Amino acid sequence: MRVNKSMVNSFLLLGFSDLPGLEGLFFSIFLSIYVLTLIGNILIIAVTLANQALHSPMYFFLRNLSYLEICCTSVIIPKMLENLLSKDKTISFVGCAFQMCGFLITGAAECFLLAAMAYDRYVAICRPLHYTLIMSSRVCFGLVAASWLAAIPVQLGQTFLVFTSYFCDSKEINHFFCDFPAVVKLVCGDTSINEKMALVEVALLGLIPFALIFMSYMCIASTIFKMSSVEGRQKAFSTCSSHLMVVMLFYGSGITVYLKPKSHFHDTDKSLSLLYTVLPPLFNPLIYSLRKEVRVALRSVFSTHP
Repeated sequence: MRVNKSMVNSFLLLGFSDLPGLEGLFFSIFLSIYVLTLIGNILIIAVTLANQALHSPMYFFLRNLSYLEICCTSVIIPKMLENLLSKDKTISFVGCAFQMCGFLITGAAECFLLAAMAYDRYVAICRPLHYTLIMSSRVCFGLVAASWLAAIPVQLGQTFLVFTSYFCDSKEINHFFCDFPAVVKLVCGDTSINEKMALVEVALLGLIPFALIFMSYMCIASTIFKMSSVEGRQKAFSTCSSHLMVVMLFYGSGITVYLKPKSHFHDTDKSLSLLYTVLPPLFNPLIYSLRKEVRVALRSVFSTHP
């Protein structure tokens, strides 16, 4: 049975309804994660702004990454927390479209921003004498703006394509938020266009940035191995280690879900979604706080002594 899109006013987010009785526990866990995510990323933004020593391109990109993480989690977690406490687990048609579009845009923008951060590390290690000239303020602002501008048109188009389709009689979304694979599963008729566009998006907005990151690190590795000083190698590697960990965390769990067609979306993918929607925004501030410069800046903020 096909239902015209105009007749669909809302969807039902099933979330964790297959685990009854655990809503309170899940609410406590995800509320704690959300609060810690906000605190961690706001601290990174505040500390890198307040400390003059952290006014470098690397930390400029990190501030924007933290802002993206705040936006991404705020699109998803508040509604998830509301549904965990409420018997009414519906989300409006417009709200679902907004949530999916917001998540896709922030996710794609993060892919490009991570690529920009990799380029910054490449220039710092492979072309250190030209670093200040190449990574000027204008270039840094341009790379951040391009990260957003590259993501917005494509993801708006994908969202429009999905939500102007015809939906079947079922309005139950087997997910805790309006993610593309779960929503497109409710579309009646041929969804090959949606799936092909999704694959193009993965290639353009996911795999191309990843390829740029990979090539940057190949050049970085080649430069590091040519260094005669062990101390120089360790210092060069330490400047990349935080970013490399963030890239592995982000890409390691995300692409597998979006490379699958809608018919293969299962509960395991719903669980996997937690890894790339909740954990990277939580752990990214922790990963970067391990850097010596950030630790020193944080100590100066919380220290009671001048």
